[in-house]
Amino acid sequence: MGTVALGPCWAVLLLPLLVLGVPTEESTFGESVTSNPPGGCRRCCDSTDPLAPADAAGVPAASPSALPYVLPEVRPYINITILKGDKGDRGLLGMPGKLGKEGPRGDRGPQGAKGTKGQAGSPGSPCQTRFSAFSVGRKTALHSSEGFQPLLFDTVFVNPDGHFDLAAGHFAAPLRGLYFFSLNVHSWNFKETYVHVVHNEEAAVILYAQPSDRSIMQSQSVMLALLPGDRVWVRLFKRERENAVYSDDVDTYITFSGHLIKPEDD
Repeated sequence: MGTVALGPCWAVLLLPLLVLGVPTEESTFGESVTSNPPGGCRRCCDSTDPLAPADAAGVPAASPSALPYVLPEVRPYINITILKGDKGDRGLLGMPGKLGKEGPRGDRGPQGAKGTKGQAGSPGSPCQTRFSAFSVGRKTALHSSEGFQPLLFDTVFVNPDGHFDLAAGHFAAPLRGLYFFSLNVHSWNFKETYVHVVHNEEAAVILYAQPSDRSIMQSQSVMLALLPGDRVWVRLFKRERENAVYSDDVDTYITFSGHLIKPEDD
């Protein structure tokens, strides 16, 4: 009875073997399972047959797919720091190269802070006088004598810079340039009036009036080119002729004036 009970169980276990067949050999790791060629079984350790299906398919026997394990990939690596030596000494400075082209001008920077006030400079030379003028008068009559007499003046109208020496009766030019002078006198009745305007020691122009029964106002003017220090003055002629100039203590009949017209360096 026990045998009869085991029959169906064995039938169930043997049915897959009858359908699928019994494997002749177990596959190893990394090896593909192939069908046995006709003529018998082959083992993985047998010699290679040149007529094997693998050769016929053109696949090498030693291909990675036929090996039992995958070979690792080998990549060489060189440590550069081992080949590099120690740092050498600094070499000599070479010759400077040629200057490059000048670049464009940059933008103007911001305005800086105001600096401190500097020290005062040394005083400069005094300003040169660019003006000269005078005007003087005489209230006393004068008669000729044995020699020439300078015509002195006792009244000052204009002499701002003191260029006219009232005591000597001379005007001294402060600058080189052109000057204008004018002389006015009053003649004496029945006497000649003979007066010179003198440049240094030479007579420049003469003021003359013949004798007359009436006294007459006479004038003379001249323009002179003077150097610094040149003198201009008035003198009465000596007594070769009886001559005189008239004046009184009330009115001023005799005047002498002059001024700078143009400095030469302008």
